[in-house]
This record gives sequence, C-alpha cells and structure tokens, in this order.
Amino acid sequence: QVQLVESGGGLVQPGGSLRLSCAASGSIFSIYDMGWYRQAPGKQRELVAGITNRSKTNYADSVKGRFTISRDNAKNTVYLQMNSLKPEDTGVYYCNAHLVTTGGYEYDYWGQGTQVTVSS
Repeated sequence: QVQLVESGGGLVQPGGSLRLSCAASGSIFSIYDMGWYRQAPGKQRELVAGITNRSKTNYADSVKGRFTISRDNAKNTVYLQMNSLKPEDTGVYYCNAHLVTTGGYEYDYWGQGTQVTVSS
C-alpha cells in the first residue's frame, strides 16, 4: 500500500502565499517524478509543476515566477511554495508521484487533494 498525504491548503487573500506539502509513505522502493496538479470548478485537471528525482523542474506558464516546487528525497516529500497568489489559482491541488513499489510495480499514485481558495 502507498499513500500520498497532502497538507497546507486554505483560504488566502490575493497576493498572499501558501506552502503545500505532500508526503508519500508505504511500500515504496523508489520515487521518480513528483508533481502538483490542480482542478478548478468546471475545468480539467492541469499540471502546475513537476520535479524529477534529479530535481529538474517544469512549470505551467501561468505560475512561472510565482510558484516553486521542491522535494526532500529522504522524506519522500514534495513541496509547492505558492507566492503572489491570484484568484485564478483557486482549485483543488493534487499531489502525484510516479514510483516503484517494493513489489516491483511501477505506477502513478495520487493524493486526496487539498483546497486552495484565493479570495478577498
């Protein structure tokens, strides 16, 4: 069993900051890519930021310069620092990990999601 548990969402005013965390636990052999996705009401889930196991990062154009993704491999944890938040950043943020389990299965796992609301 593998679990991804997110934390750090909430309500913030425009221009504010939030830091999301996602910890992976369970029968993990190795984690390759990790990332954050978001889904706004009535829209499809989209990639916000991704990071490889060698810490190469990529970002959606809409968040470049405002968001920073990082990871702590020793803790199997990925973070998303979100600055200068805008109302259009509102949505449910999901953590994703592409990993190999101790049983040898390679699979994508998802967290349960954490709500981020940017509003005055």
